[in-house]
Amino acid sequence: MLQRPFLLGIDLMKYEYKILEKSLLHAGFLKVNSYRLRHRLFAGGWSEALVRERVEPLRASSVLLYDPQQDQVVLIEQFRIGALESDKHPWLLEIIGGHIGADETPEDVAYRESLEEAGCEVLDLLPICEFLVTPGTSGERNYLYCARVDATQAVGIHGIEEEGEDIRVEKMAFVDAMAEIYSGRINSTTGIISMQWLALNREQLQQRWK
Repeated sequence: MLQRPFLLGIDLMKYEYKILEKSLLHAGFLKVNSYRLRHRLFAGGWSEALVRERVEPLRASSVLLYDPQQDQVVLIEQFRIGALESDKHPWLLEIIGGHIGADETPEDVAYRESLEEAGCEVLDLLPICEFLVTPGTSGERNYLYCARVDATQAVGIHGIEEEGEDIRVEKMAFVDAMAEIYSGRINSTTGIISMQWLALNREQLQQRWK
């Protein structure tokens, strides 16, 4: 009986919000604004005025490189400022990725970054999903792909020197890469989502791409 008014509130709620005030807090590589706003409530009516800080929208493209012939994935290892508090060290094992420029598509970035960060030419590209990275604090949106590559191309250290990139390529068998999720070396959203997607779709990809 207590739940029904709440459910009615959901039925009646309009998904609306009002921005009362917006101010710039930081304008570096990341742009951060402070918002004072109100939004509709599930039980009806409006919230009190809330203050929320937001990293303004960035768009990024990430791609898991997979060689169906060798059943290998191509990953990269690099220093990440967000991982300073990690138990071991702030170098993460990740998939390829980069921010999307004003005149680029997510697919453009997937092709470009695969060459820049791993020396791999994308032979085929499949979309996995699109998602908000950390919607509690950021408007960043990521476009996630899986690409067919020849893993024999993946060697060495890559990156753009002017951007301070120092990226080491590492290729490994699919089963070994899956184990790195549980070891903690693969510990980012794009890496975990894409590897789990590959686990579900690996047999179909091998049939399609072989």
